[in-house]
Amino acid sequence: MKKNIILAFLLVVMLAFVSVSCKSSPPPAAEETPTFGGQDQEVPKTEPAVSLDSLAAIMARVEEARKRAIDFDSPSYFPSDWEAVESQYTAAVNAQKPTTKDEEQQAASSLSTIADTYDGLFRKTILLYAQAREDEIMAVRDELISTGLTSSFPEYLQKADTIALSALDQYEAEDYYAARDTAADALSEYETLLVGARVYLKRQEIIDRGFFVYDTENFDKADEVALAALDKYEAGDKKAAVDNGEEAILRYNVLLTNGWTSYSDDRRVSASTERDRALENKVNIAVRDSFREADALYNQAVENFRAENFEEAATLFTDSEALFAVAGQETEEKRRRAMETIRMAEDEIEGSVEAAAEAERIIEGGSR
Repeated sequence: MKKNIILAFLLVVMLAFVSVSCKSSPPPAAEETPTFGGQDQEVPKTEPAVSLDSLAAIMARVEEARKRAIDFDSPSYFPSDWEAVESQYTAAVNAQKPTTKDEEQQAASSLSTIADTYDGLFRKTILLYAQAREDEIMAVRDELISTGLTSSFPEYLQKADTIALSALDQYEAEDYYAARDTAADALSEYETLLVGARVYLKRQEIIDRGFFVYDTENFDKADEVALAALDKYEAGDKKAAVDNGEEAILRYNVLLTNGWTSYSDDRRVSASTERDRALENKVNIAVRDSFREADALYNQAVENFRAENFEEAATLFTDSEALFAVAGQETEEKRRRAMETIRMAEDEIEGSVEAAAEAERIIEGGSR
């Protein structure tokens, strides 16, 4: 019991000693403010420090802004402004790594300015870029409509229009990358349909002119390729559809070229036959001016045929053949009128002879 009281007493004494020691210790000296020239000066406040990690983040923003501007053709629309900011960008990229807080702060400010400049160029560019894409799409769309096929197949045009309107919605929502890709899809759709329209028109020209009779085998082969193009399009493979469509156009063009050659030769033979007939019937004498007009066209046709301008030659041969035929008809009409005149004259002569004979009989009778 006494032992416990002694221990408690010793503990109180020790705590009291520690407390006195702490109170007697001098307070830490206050940090003195530096003085210059004997005058007290305030320590200047510094901006928040910029770490190297922060600089990396700002540089990432620069790279993002630069890439966006490039992706939407800012260098093409504003070349002088682009050259200026690119010089700043190159200098920033090649600058030494900052070693002090001030250098880091200065680097951060410079990079932020560069990023803002790229963003500003992008904002000016996007308006022009969007207008250019719209003009490009509308030009192909107008050409497609001018073929006249969209009125017969409106569902295809409607499909392309739906894609184009989606691109517009994305642009207005400032989803520019999505709008760019969707606009490209719309343009591709219109261009694919335009290829299909050209295939159809080439084929229809061959049929309208009757050229398929000159080479039915290759005409059937071209039709197979054209149908394959349609199948690929319906399956969603636009690239294969365009490839097959362009091959079909090439095949139809060959048929048209060969068709014009054969057709022109047919027209040459026909015009030559009509010309020979006119000469035999003396049309060149009976209606000289009409024959000369027809013959001038015929000679032009011969020159074009020899120069392998078969389409022009065929047209001229056809025209000259028609004029030779008209000149022949004029000759026939002229001869008919001449024969009628002769007949009438003969009738008059015959009547005059009969009248003279009657008069003679009357005179002879009266003399008796």
